[in-house]
Amino acid sequence: MRERAGVLPNIAAIGYATLGHLAGLTLLTGDSVLVVACGVLLTAHTMVIAAYLIHEAAHYTLFRDARHNRVAGEIMAWICGAAYASFERIRHMHLRHHRDRADVTVFDYKALLRRHPVLRTIVFAAEWLHVPAVELVMHAQLLVRPFVRRQERARRARVLVVAATRVALFATLFAFSPLALAGYALAYWLLLTTLNFFDAFHHTFDQYFTNDEHAVVPLNGRGRAYEQANTYSNVVSTRHPWLNLLTLNFGYHNAHHERAAIPWYRLPALHRELFGDDSRELLPLAELLRTFHRNRLKRVLDDDYGAVGTGPGRADGFVGAHGVSFLTVV
Repeated sequence: MRERAGVLPNIAAIGYATLGHLAGLTLLTGDSVLVVACGVLLTAHTMVIAAYLIHEAAHYTLFRDARHNRVAGEIMAWICGAAYASFERIRHMHLRHHRDRADVTVFDYKALLRRHPVLRTIVFAAEWLHVPAVELVMHAQLLVRPFVRRQERARRARVLVVAATRVALFATLFAFSPLALAGYALAYWLLLTTLNFFDAFHHTFDQYFTNDEHAVVPLNGRGRAYEQANTYSNVVSTRHPWLNLLTLNFGYHNAHHERAAIPWYRLPALHRELFGDDSRELLPLAELLRTFHRNRLKRVLDDDYGAVGTGPGRADGFVGAHGVSFLTVV
């Protein structure tokens, strides 16, 4: 491990994500609805933890050796269904997010929806029903792009191999019970909704769509002050901090952007040191849930993330972002 203090927390998190995921998949094949429901929750949550462990691995905060972080990242990517893109691509684009202080995405889903009115109508209808259609489009494009863009054809083999393993998993679940496969689909919905909710309200950064993951975007004066002024923290609970372990402390986003090399288990203490427990950057969960619901359609195509005010209801004007997950901007 990178730090002695991280041995137990990291072993617990990695063990939960891997062994817990296997347990969740097993419960999905159970005979009773209650057992399957437990399987749905466990499968979904282990995928959430796996996703945030990819984020930790991308910053090399898990292990001293970069190779070990890469291996952990690849395993976690398979668990949460994001292995169609390599860990190195995910890491590269996420570090760009920190370096460029912007949301840089290698796929313009908004342009796609504007070109195809039928698809746009389907996406809007699904989002109205709280089906994370935009996030599904962002994941789907990772499978499709290598087969429609000549410059990405070297990635086809990986996509085919990963897709084959996923299909094998789905077929196995269906062989046990169609309910097991339906339970996995529900768990995946919970995963995408959870990631989308927290990602949506972390920043009011500039957003750039590009066809080239190495394309340079203008900084336009986005310095450290800009970064903190346009970054927000959305923790699960301030009254019961242990509940933030449900998202591996990912909600302490200002602290993370201030010192990106700090591991997840030290972010709460860093947040208190830098900002205190009652700061401008810390947005109430109830307000974010309200605006997440109210602006679920506006968020799809609007280029403006909205603005954060002051006092009670300060998050009501925060529209939020779509298509900014570190798993799919690649």
